[in-house]
Amino acid sequence: MTQHSFHHHRICVSIGRETIDDALAAADSAASLADVLEIRLDSLSVPAISPFISTLNKPLLFTNRPKWEGGHFDGREELRIATLVEAVKENCAYVDLEVLAPASSHQELFMALQGVDTRLILSWHNFQETPTREELVGRMAMMQDKGADIGKIVTLAHSHQDVLRVLQLQEVAEQLGFPLIAFCMGRAGVISRIATVELGGYMTYCAVSEDETTAPGQLSLATLAEIYSLMGT
Repeated sequence: MTQHSFHHHRICVSIGRETIDDALAAADSAASLADVLEIRLDSLSVPAISPFISTLNKPLLFTNRPKWEGGHFDGREELRIATLVEAVKENCAYVDLEVLAPASSHQELFMALQGVDTRLILSWHNFQETPTREELVGRMAMMQDKGADIGKIVTLAHSHQDVLRVLQLQEVAEQLGFPLIAFCMGRAGVISRIATVELGGYMTYCAVSEDETTAPGQLSLATLAEIYSLMGT
């Protein structure tokens, strides 16, 4: 992967299938238009790392999202982190950990990341609202302080003011030299998923197809690719 760029459309396709075979098939179908493939381990009935590493040639992002942050994983925290540690050992491109995860989870993953090329995304999602600018900037500062290579802030937008507040974070991130993924969920937030990479955002996320969205307001890969094509980018 290239370093943080303000002119590259980095499209991450989120794969949230229940079986490894289905997830591999979905990933394969999306690979030609995707820059990054996110494997949602929390969606898999039997999470695994190796089948994806050995089969797919695209940069892979592994996420094992807990229920308390909008995911499906509802087991023991040490088991959740163990899969991410395994992904790091398999030399994946990215792992995503919630910035509010327990300190022990941060420590364990951070130890695994020493001396490897895998980049750490620390993320925060708010499915109810978009907080104040002060709180949003505070979350971003927390991510940088905790050693993230890349931050991720995603909120639910109820208005265009919410959207602007999140997108404006990218100006602060640029000043800090901190790669940031920042956009909004919900109907009001759809435009931010398109605009974010035009405005300095590190990456945007989309679904394999219209009926496989993993977050409110998420676009399909075909739709996002068509929009960027129409924009001439």
